[in-house]
Amino acid sequence: MIERLNAPIEPELHQKPHVMILVGVNGTGKTTTAAKLAFAQTRAGLGVILAAADTYRAGAQEQLSIWGERLGVDVISAEPGSDPGALVYNACQAAHARNTDVAIIDTSGRMHTEHNLIAELQKIYRVVRKVIDGGSHEVLLVLDATTGQNGLAQAKAFAEAVNLDGVILTKLDGSAKGGVGFAIVDSLGIPVRYVGIGESLEDLAVFNPLAFVDALLFDPATRAI
Repeated sequence: MIERLNAPIEPELHQKPHVMILVGVNGTGKTTTAAKLAFAQTRAGLGVILAAADTYRAGAQEQLSIWGERLGVDVISAEPGSDPGALVYNACQAAHARNTDVAIIDTSGRMHTEHNLIAELQKIYRVVRKVIDGGSHEVLLVLDATTGQNGLAQAKAFAEAVNLDGVILTKLDGSAKGGVGFAIVDSLGIPVRYVGIGESLEDLAVFNPLAFVDALLFDPATRAI
């Protein structure tokens, strides 16, 4: 039933630019997810800017720049070790100046227990809210679907820090069923917005609750629970 989840993604734009801030721990696939989101928006005919705000991980900005070149999307980046808040400020200013529809910010991976990095993320959040006054923004937690109950702890910490608007469950193309999504919705009321169902750019889809429950509860071979 996973195939039914593959559908185009179009953001609910209010006023331009619409800023999407991707947060989460290392290894969840934030950078690839940023590229998938950019692909979906450009396919819908929208103008996109990518911001490589992961200024710490070696190769992160280069990885996003490669994606940007493939997609024909501008990438705002800076020297390794630069202040990510300043980079995000520049990206938001560029989105305003170019009348861009969507700006997607790829932040550095940080554990929810790393207080200094969480404080830095809060600074990025404040910068976005200040610079895009009159625009709209959302914060999306990118979460590996193989994560167990620790995923709920991550969601709680990030929600307290930056007011999460939704979750993107990645790596649902394997054996993972993503049950942690239920716990997050039930405990925090934060919706699952998108799901990653493969490695290709097309393999990011709007969350479909019915198809998700089918995939979670039923044996695809027998249609039995």
